[in-house]
Amino acid sequence: MLVSAAEMLKKAKAGKYAVGQFNINNLEWTKAVLLTAQENNSPVILGVSEGAGKYMGGYKTVVGMVNGMLEELKITVPVALHLDHGSYDHCYKCIEAGFSSVMFDGSHYSIEENVAKTTELVAAAHAKGLSIEAEVGSIGGEEDGVVGMGECADPNECKMVADLGVDFLAAGIGNIHGKYPANWAGLSFETLDAIQKLTGDMPLVLHGGTGIPTEMIQEAISLGVAKINVNTECQLTFAAATRKYIEAGKDLEGKGFDPRKLLGPGFEAIKATVKEKMEIFGSVNKA
Repeated sequence: MLVSAAEMLKKAKAGKYAVGQFNINNLEWTKAVLLTAQENNSPVILGVSEGAGKYMGGYKTVVGMVNGMLEELKITVPVALHLDHGSYDHCYKCIEAGFSSVMFDGSHYSIEENVAKTTELVAAAHAKGLSIEAEVGSIGGEEDGVVGMGECADPNECKMVADLGVDFLAAGIGNIHGKYPANWAGLSFETLDAIQKLTGDMPLVLHGGTGIPTEMIQEAISLGVAKINVNTECQLTFAAATRKYIEAGKDLEGKGFDPRKLLGPGFEAIKATVKEKMEIFGSVNKA
């Protein structure tokens, strides 16, 4: 059964560890993340971007697939299904489709409009028992066609949004989506510390978890980060394993590739990546 992410993240912040959000793009990715979470007794959040939701056939299709896997694979650890970087309209679509959590990314609006829309969505999500994440200060890089410059959020604006009743807050602290460039300045722990002091027990979210050095991740967790998003690293490991299998020329029998065999190496690569991240985040045996 899908659960809200609120309780698992409160527990994570209190326990000084983080829950991983691993974005899913198909059946294999979903199965790999769920099995790894179960094997490591770790709570987990399945992230779905708007583009991934469309690719997989729509939000109701995603909900049906995930709920089916929870039952068939006998998954007992806490699992939240979360809309990642959702627009105002798509948050409502996911609330109705059966997601257990949504993120409203209002960072590109003025703070006044961000506050107004977030206020409305908090009421709609909580009425259905969903958790809700908000964002202040855009996350750098590109994800699903959304480009941000990686600005640092204003701590006072973070408090304004946190006070609206959101369950967790994504605040830009110099983090970016995708691979980090060689000249990346690193995370602004000064900003993160200031945000935590103003938002209190609010679990904070670190987007762009791929490529951030382990010591930076651990310091971010010590300053209130309770949820860390990982997508690009799964994409890279999945692609590399699949490419290696194809280049090896295996499974060619004049009929092309057996898709189950073709996607097998990528499936195992994602499992390994998710396990590694769960160990770094400290969520193993925290279910």
